[in-house]
Amino acid sequence: MNARHFLVQAVAPSWPVIARERWQQAFPDGQPGHWLELQQTVAAGDMVWVPVMLDDWRLKVAALLQSQPDCQVIVLSSVPDQVEGLRALNAGARGYCHLLAAPGLLQEVAQVVSLGGLWVGPDLVQRLMAATRELLQRSPDAVRPAIDLSVLSERELQVAHAVAEGQSNREVAEQLHITERTVKAHLGAVFEKLGLRDRVQLVLHLAQVKSYA
Repeated sequence: MNARHFLVQAVAPSWPVIARERWQQAFPDGQPGHWLELQQTVAAGDMVWVPVMLDDWRLKVAALLQSQPDCQVIVLSSVPDQVEGLRALNAGARGYCHLLAAPGLLQEVAQVVSLGGLWVGPDLVQRLMAATRELLQRSPDAVRPAIDLSVLSERELQVAHAVAEGQSNREVAEQLHITERTVKAHLGAVFEKLGLRDRVQLVLHLAQVKSYA
């Protein structure tokens, strides 16, 4: 059963109409609505897209997940930054991306989240990688990473490193001159071979590998 998509509309002058239009292009069957309306409608397995212009958005995300822990929340920001992204994840969100993201990217975010992964922007990915490297360098008791990159093909390794740098599937496809479908296939193989679940885990593991290189 496919997840239902709900977009929480903020009552604010800064709420851009194009944001809703792009979201509806990505999810034609999705339902935009205001917080009080959607709060009564969301059920297990649903995906709720919450803009940061919503008053007390962090408290509302946490409250929603407490009452409906099996739904998935993606936070939308008009000016994404690292601190806000971490706050979104701390509130329980499974994704954090730009409010004006293209429909294709929104669909990509939904796919990653629906498979149990996390989606964050490239800046936050880089911050996670840098923080992990610093932690490993400071810790004399750090354990050597167990993953073996030699199990990956040359192309899979290229895709893994590009994704770890924060690139979207489309950007990876353009860089490597392959299709997005091929990127998804390679990325799925990478996750399976390395025993990983999502991009964030891939970033952290590659950071560990580099710290021992």
